[in-house]
Amino acid sequence: MIDVVAAILENHQGQVLIAKRKQGKKMAGFWEFPGGKVEAGESPEQSLIRELNEEMNIEIEIGDYVGENVHFYQEGPIKLLAYKCSVKAGDIKLTDHDRYVWINVEDLNKVRLAPADVPFIEMLSDSN
Repeated sequence: MIDVVAAILENHQGQVLIAKRKQGKKMAGFWEFPGGKVEAGESPEQSLIRELNEEMNIEIEIGDYVGENVHFYQEGPIKLLAYKCSVKAGDIKLTDHDRYVWINVEDLNKVRLAPADVPFIEMLSDSN
């Protein structure tokens, strides 16, 4: 099983950031909470900081742990760990995605969210 982390970035209006995977990438066309694989020797928090810097050119502050979801993709299972985060510094510049939007939690079910990310809609709704 592969450990993967997701940042649920929140802005001052209570919206969360989702990003759309660009063509040529695995899961192209799906929206997701940004993040990535936890590398050997990294904590989930260290991985999130590295991934958001690599994928979006931003520094983040990690807040509360939201929860986890085990999802079985064709390539094998992943355990997705999600954390609430905020942007500390930087302007978003995308590398693995072609778009991003700030969206209200109640509107997340209106986009084509990656299957592993879907359970976090309910977790976020319950925590708000």
